[in-house]
Amino acid sequence: MSLALSIIGGGAMGSALLRGLIQSGLYEPTQVGLSEPNATQAEALAQELGIQVLPDNHVAAEAEILILAIKPQVFPIIAAQLATSSPDLTHPDPTHLDPTKTELSGQSVISIMAGIRLQELTTAFPERSVMRAMPNTPALVGAGMTALCGSPTVTPAQTQAATAIFEAVGSVLWLPESQMDAVTALSGSGPGYIAVIAEALIDGGVRVGLARPVATQLAIQTLLGTATLMQQENLHPAVLKDRVTSPGGTTIAGINALEQGSLRATLMQAVWVAWQRSQELGQL
Repeated sequence: MSLALSIIGGGAMGSALLRGLIQSGLYEPTQVGLSEPNATQAEALAQELGIQVLPDNHVAAEAEILILAIKPQVFPIIAAQLATSSPDLTHPDPTHLDPTKTELSGQSVISIMAGIRLQELTTAFPERSVMRAMPNTPALVGAGMTALCGSPTVTPAQTQAATAIFEAVGSVLWLPESQMDAVTALSGSGPGYIAVIAEALIDGGVRVGLARPVATQLAIQTLLGTATLMQQENLHPAVLKDRVTSPGGTTIAGINALEQGSLRATLMQAVWVAWQRSQELGQL
C-alpha cells in the first residue's frame, strides 16, 4: 500500500489535521491513511473524509510522511512496537543495509507530542528525518497556531511539506527545538487559559444582570474581535488598552480590579508551570 501521508491517532488533533488536509485539497483522500485503535472512530472519519483505515501501525509507518498524533505517554509503546515487530523500519543492525540506499531515507516523521525530543524521535526512527510540531486546538476550526522544528536531516522539500500540512489548519512558525516547551506552555496550552478568561467574563456579565446566553455572546465576540483587531492592525496590546481607557472611565476601573487581583502575574505563572510540566513530560 503506497500512502503519501498517514496518521497514528485519530483523536481531536489527529482528526483536525485529517479534515484540514482533505478539505484544503492538499491531499486526495486515497493518499491518506489512519491508524486508530478505536474502530468506531476510525470508520466514522473514513466515512466522512474518504480516507483509508489502516490495519495497524506498521502499515501507517510505510507512508512517505508519518504523523504521530498520540499522547507522549504512549510513545514508548508505539516506538517499541515498531522497532521490535518490524525491524525493517529502523534497521538497528547497521550492516543490515546501506542507509544511503534505503527507501526509508526519503521519509519523514512528524510528532505532535509534547515533551518528546527530536533525539528520541531519531532514536526510534533512525532512517528518517524527524520533526516536532506543537499545534493548538483552534486547529479544529482552521485557526490553529503551530510551531515546528526539525532534525538536521530534514530537507527543504520536507520542510515545505510539513509547513503546508499545518497551514491547512492555521498559521505556522519554525523555531529552534529549545523553544518548543515554551511554545507548548503558551500557545499549546493557551486555549485553556483563554477559555477560563471567557468563562469568568461570562459569569461577570451574569453577575451584573445579563442572561447567560447574552453574556456568552458578548464575551466570546469581544475576545474574537479584540484578537482580530490586534492581529490585523499589528497593535501592541498596551496600545489597544490605552485606546479604550479613558480618564475616570469604566475600563480603567475594571483594569484596576484586574491589577489588584494579580491577573497578569497569574497568567505569567500559568505559562511558567506549563513550561515546567512540558519539560517533565520529556523526561518520562
